[in-house]
Amino acid sequence: MLELLQGMGFGEDLTVHGFRSTFKDWCSEQTSYPNEMSEMALAHTVSDKVEAAYRRGDMREKRRRLMADWATYCESPPAATKGNVVPIRA
Repeated sequence: MLELLQGMGFGEDLTVHGFRSTFKDWCSEQTSYPNEMSEMALAHTVSDKVEAAYRRGDMREKRRRLMADWATYCESPPAATKGNVVPIRA
């Protein structure tokens, strides 16, 4: 994602943490996907060596569905607000 932003000509001072944080919030607050799946989707490593040893799968098909749901969410128009949200235009 960072390489995409830089390829679009944005400066080196940008990060994608806000986007990643939004994904994490969406997963935990608006879906029933388990925490470990969102962590795996974010490519976070498992710090607990015992847990890491037992987690051998990659949840590929489940992560595919998760990311399809995320794409649908991102492409959806914003929910109705009280007029305090300004849409971002290219």
